[in-house]
Amino acid sequence: MSTAAQILAIAIAVMLASVWLMESFFYRHPRLYPLFLLEPRDFDAVKLWIVNLGFYNFTTGVALALGVVLARTGHVPQGEALVAFTAAQHVFLALVLLATERRLWLNTLLEGVPAAVLLLLVLL
Repeated sequence: MSTAAQILAIAIAVMLASVWLMESFFYRHPRLYPLFLLEPRDFDAVKLWIVNLGFYNFTTGVALALGVVLARTGHVPQGEALVAFTAAQHVFLALVLLATERRLWLNTLLEGVPAAVLLLLVLL
């Protein structure tokens, strides 16, 4: 796996950790309303899903970091496979997000474009 792919994988992992914090612990903050399209009246209804999604993003970030660690410690095929799968997963999920809620087009780009670039770096 190239150095560029490893750096991008770690950058995406850090981004996912940030999203984990926002979704799992700070989703009620007014500055995040536009990011999640949430209003205070919705908090109780969405808590189960948004907190679960946050931890999903955390574990996905861990998978990316683990893939880089595997690649750097002599387990290149396994690390590349983990990073490639995770990147492909996020490309797919970005498309699902766009199909589900077009107003979240910026979120779609932030999730999908780095993941697509990472996938290309790993596969090429």
